[in-house]
Amino acid sequence: MKNSFLVVLSCVLLAFSGCGIYKFTDVSIDPNIKTFQVNFFRNEAPIVEPGLDRTFTFALQDRIQDQTNLTLTNANPDLIYEGEIVQYFIAPQAATSNDQAAQNRITIGVNVRFTNTYREDGEEDFEQRFSFFFDTPGTALPTGATLNAAVEEIFERITQDIVNASLANW
Repeated sequence: MKNSFLVVLSCVLLAFSGCGIYKFTDVSIDPNIKTFQVNFFRNEAPIVEPGLDRTFTFALQDRIQDQTNLTLTNANPDLIYEGEIVQYFIAPQAATSNDQAAQNRITIGVNVRFTNTYREDGEEDFEQRFSFFFDTPGTALPTGATLNAAVEEIFERITQDIVNASLANW
């Protein structure tokens, strides 16, 4: 009984030790990659909501720092994230009997260019669009706290999708 427990424990420990590049956040990074840079994401959407560009840039920086051990830098980064906000709109999703919106959908789209400067072959580089939405009641104006909650949730999803696309290589 004691020997079988030791065998099972050994197998579990070996399974989690691996080669050292996997983390529990599903992010896999070459151990030689140490730094990243997030360039300012300009807001080029047809409708410009002030401050979205700054908020998104910081949200992506924070997401990468929270889920990796990479260091944010402004010079000679191993990984570069850049792009622009290309979509921001609010559209009614459902109508009431009075021809008023019962629900509105706030949608934000971001175009991202990812470059892994550590790999010269460019195999991991990509340009991709990421978007997400948030539904609000038709009675709630998409300003203030309502807009802040929507932007926070949208950016949480988009930044996670970006991290997964760029760093979850398995």
